[in-house]
Amino acid sequence: MPSPFPGMNPYLEPPVFWSEFHNRLIVAISDALTPELRPKYYVAVETRTYLDDEADEELLVGVPDALILSSTPAVSDPVPSSSIAVAVQSRPVQVTLPMPESVRERYLEVREVGTDAVVTVVELLSPKNKRKGQGRTAYEKKRQQVLKSLSHLVEIDLLRAGVPMAMRGSVSRSLYRILVSPEAIRPTANLYGFGLPEMIPAFPLPLKLEDGDAIVDLQAILMGVYDRGSYDLRIDYRRPVPPPALSSVDQQWVDELLAPLRSQ
Repeated sequence: MPSPFPGMNPYLEPPVFWSEFHNRLIVAISDALTPELRPKYYVAVETRTYLDDEADEELLVGVPDALILSSTPAVSDPVPSSSIAVAVQSRPVQVTLPMPESVRERYLEVREVGTDAVVTVVELLSPKNKRKGQGRTAYEKKRQQVLKSLSHLVEIDLLRAGVPMAMRGSVSRSLYRILVSPEAIRPTANLYGFGLPEMIPAFPLPLKLEDGDAIVDLQAILMGVYDRGSYDLRIDYRRPVPPPALSSVDQQWVDELLAPLRSQ
């Protein structure tokens, strides 16, 4: 069964699905672009790696109540009342220490055949890119490097949660965004904003000036990933839309859209 949403499916955004979906979508974009770009260009799937010492909210670390609820409480031998008080070593309680997590994020580079020059960088933002911490710092550093180079940048944001990437101007308060930054017109860039009821807009992928742009039909690519990943069998649409909370207008639209599925 295809995705019930005409555009982005918000049920793909929570951590339980996002990491896998992110990787599938990145590879699917590469596969879709390759026939259009050959024989002058090829698409490389690259990986950015960094250590993140910011604990996720879902991670339980050093909960104080464990000292009270321990199944092996400290036991000491009775001490005669006439004896001088002696300190007794209690049994240790096991705790978990926060450890840096090695994070790997995939992105695409469109390269010129023969020179291997990076013509265009395609990024699909992750939750760690959109919240304060090592993930955002690492991404912003890479973003600045691309914006200072001769390479074009395409930045795809399919996450409602988190802080959007920095940009100036009349920025619409849309739930989702696609930024296309051709090198020739910087610091100007083209922003495609869209919401839940809308299809994901097709966007131009800038190449070398003499070759024009390739068109990316991200909606069709996403629908293919949804089908191949069997997300229709894994998502329970009877549950509420994952956080963050929707506006009252969007919530009503979602309830009407999913009513047939929820009544089964």
